[in-house]
Amino acid sequence: MTKLADASADEDPQARHRRPRRRRLLARTVLLCFVLLALAVGSTAWVGVRAVSARDHLQQAADLVSRLRDQVRARDPMAMETLDLLRAETRAARADVADPAWRLGTHAPAIGDDLLAVQSVADALDDLSRNGVTPLIETASRVDLSTLAPRNGRFDLAPIQLSAARLSAADAVVRRVRDRVGAIRVEGLVAQVRSAVTGLQQDLRRASETTSIAARAATLLPPMLGSAGPRNYLVLFQNLAEVRATGGMPGAYVVIRADRGRVAIVDQGMAASDLRSFKKPVLPLRAADRALYTDKLGRFPANVNVTPDFPTTAALAREMYRRRSGNAVDGVFSTDPVALSYVLRALGPVPVPGGEPLTGDSAVPVLLSRIYASDVSLERQDRYFTAAARATFRALLERPVDPAALMGALVQAAQERRMLMWSTRAVENQLVAGTALAGVMPASDGADPTVGVFLNDGSGAKLGYYLTHAAEVAVQPVCRTDGRREITLRVVLGSTAPKSGLSANVLGMGLAGDPYTIRTNVSVYSPTGGAIAGMRLDGARQPFGAGRDRRRAVGIVTVDLKPGTRRTLDVTMLTGVPAGGYGETVTPRLWTTPGLTPWDLKIRSGSGCPRTR
Repeated sequence: MTKLADASADEDPQARHRRPRRRRLLARTVLLCFVLLALAVGSTAWVGVRAVSARDHLQQAADLVSRLRDQVRARDPMAMETLDLLRAETRAARADVADPAWRLGTHAPAIGDDLLAVQSVADALDDLSRNGVTPLIETASRVDLSTLAPRNGRFDLAPIQLSAARLSAADAVVRRVRDRVGAIRVEGLVAQVRSAVTGLQQDLRRASETTSIAARAATLLPPMLGSAGPRNYLVLFQNLAEVRATGGMPGAYVVIRADRGRVAIVDQGMAASDLRSFKKPVLPLRAADRALYTDKLGRFPANVNVTPDFPTTAALAREMYRRRSGNAVDGVFSTDPVALSYVLRALGPVPVPGGEPLTGDSAVPVLLSRIYASDVSLERQDRYFTAAARATFRALLERPVDPAALMGALVQAAQERRMLMWSTRAVENQLVAGTALAGVMPASDGADPTVGVFLNDGSGAKLGYYLTHAAEVAVQPVCRTDGRREITLRVVLGSTAPKSGLSANVLGMGLAGDPYTIRTNVSVYSPTGGAIAGMRLDGARQPFGAGRDRRRAVGIVTVDLKPGTRRTLDVTMLTGVPAGGYGETVTPRLWTTPGLTPWDLKIRSGSGCPRTR
């Protein structure tokens, strides 16, 4: 007691005054903690109420979107009333997540990212319903699809021109919403929120593709159809029986003129016999093209598309036609008999002078097999091909057709890269850039590594009719320290050709030695900035020709297929390192040469890796 008393007696008087202050400060701190805890509990409960309300409104909005889609397709005048209901639901959902308690919750350590994701989704969907859907509905209600089909050889350009501004406005909103929702990081979100966000991201990507195509087409078609002056185009028909990187060897061609919507054939011929060959390349070739495909690319019409880059093909074909005819065209298109079969299903049978009629079912076997089955002269073949091209084109322009069926056929052909286009005007090429119509691999893959498999016939024959193909590309699980990923590619080629009985027209030059062996030069393109580490053919290490093309490594190997056999090519590649790194899941993309039959394709995604510094 004495020591304590002495200590107390020796204590600084000011210290005795500070003790009550500390006690009061401690008490206030404890009280503040209790208040914050109470607020947090109250906010959580309130946020929960808001979340349930927002969920209900967004679910109602989803149901209304389905109803609205059906009404637009049926041109139902009630669509605008449904749109008003949709706006009310998305506005209410946005109000739910704009509450101060919700905003406070977005900073919470456990649920903050989930609340922020839901808030972003609600804001984006409200933006879409208020600003993006209206011009689409107005366009659908004012433009009758039947007016978009040609009548008596002429397209009515007025409806297309009227819809261009609305479609461009809608596309801008859809792209804005797509980017906003696409920027949501799904890593760490609870399963339900993650599933909803990733599903919406996919839906918006598809919607953006649709609105982008519609907006670009409405802007592009009027001038291309001659609204500002006549245009001339060279249209190449690719013969898939002799495979090339973009599909098949150029065979028949037509030149069409478009003037204020009226379209007509003004010239036609055969690439081999009318354009013939040249002693020197008709245009300067890139060093990469020479190294990979030799100067034959620029000398022979049959070889202008051994490269998968369609602008290169188109520029060379245009110059070849200019030199032989003296006429310069404004652009180049290409298509093939499979795309033609899609169109014929919408058109119905088309009679062809001097041969059997073409239908959706018969076009491919007639044009790629039966014409060569007997020893018909090349002159008779050429006459039939040119007659078939002219007859089909006239039917397309002059025959009444269901516009929805025709549009579906053209969209399918374009998606399969069976329709390609290139213009002499840079602004028009920019409008199709990034779409399948451009025939150009991405300049930069970003976080989606893109691999290409392109085929070129080495037989000098029409054996491509019997070629089958399958491919599988997979991202390997190993995470490299340099940020690159390993990708494996398996290509399986097969031959269904008989061992005998084919005509000389089919067997052609027989460059593989055995005239019934299909020789195919396979070009494999790595992702941008990538490399090809090795190839194996039927399990054995395979040497290959190597080069680079537009930031991609290219490996070329020759595969010989005897009748009834299959061979397997395995390729190991490395990706480049994208600027933003790879995300949680890496999904490769695969480009292939359009074939007579669809490729059997398999895409194997891989898990993401830690980001490199």
